[in-house]
Amino acid sequence: MDLNLLPLLLAVAEEQNFRAAADRLGITRSAVSQGVRRLENATGSQLVMRTTRSVRLTEAGARLVERLRGPLQAIEAALEAHEDVPRGRLRLAVTSIAEEFLSGPLLARFAEAYPQVTLDVTVTDGEFDIVAHGFDAGVRLGEVIEQDMITVPVGGPQREVAAASPTYLAQHGVPKHPRDLLDHRCIGWRPAPNTAPWRWEFEVDGEPFDVMVKPQITTNDLRLMLRTALAHGGITFAPWECMRDHFASGTLVPLLEDFLPSFAGFYLYFPQRQNMAPKLRALIDHVRRRGR
Repeated sequence: MDLNLLPLLLAVAEEQNFRAAADRLGITRSAVSQGVRRLENATGSQLVMRTTRSVRLTEAGARLVERLRGPLQAIEAALEAHEDVPRGRLRLAVTSIAEEFLSGPLLARFAEAYPQVTLDVTVTDGEFDIVAHGFDAGVRLGEVIEQDMITVPVGGPQREVAAASPTYLAQHGVPKHPRDLLDHRCIGWRPAPNTAPWRWEFEVDGEPFDVMVKPQITTNDLRLMLRTALAHGGITFAPWECMRDHFASGTLVPLLEDFLPSFAGFYLYFPQRQNMAPKLRALIDHVRRRGR
């Protein structure tokens, strides 16, 4: 068996598309297709189901990928750990509300400092195993990160805030208590299509409580939430950092500030590895330097 075909199968499994896998590996689509077929001949099993629009693993293919992923990633990390210069593709899964990480300067300065590292950032709010999906690291709120991960803070404590445009508030009034939100048009957030909108969390005299608003508009896109609020579409609820510039310009007004608790913020997280790749170590050190 040609062992060079194994990383090819992993790329197909992660991209679920021959063309995307080919682009990722820097080879032709036909080379990917032929390589998968050679691997199937070598194993004596059909590993991939092909249609005109998509590619998915068979049960046998999924079992093989699951067994290969860990060892191949360990081999890749061990080889990279022997290099002095950070290089290669660094895959990151970052939540859409991590404003400090996604605002631009942090990644721009990292790219400038490490020109041989290629950053591949997927902005996603889905909860999944980053190792199983082939990512080197992720950025999420600390409260939802698995306990077996290593974490490095990105920024300090956070707090979420309700906000609306002055025009909306002039037309509909200003809520004085979180329960007043039930009488307003709200713009909510959900991480995935089949999940309920997030509850809006507040605090009174140190006691936390939440309000289950019924958003008229719900989305997993933070930009849409802000744009709709800026267009006088209702009251939205998001991290303060994401709306700071709008508060400064007066296009949005913070609401219910006496009821806003702070919470642990965002963290860069990654699995414990005996041989850490220099590219990941470089990102960790970069985030720590910015934090200081």
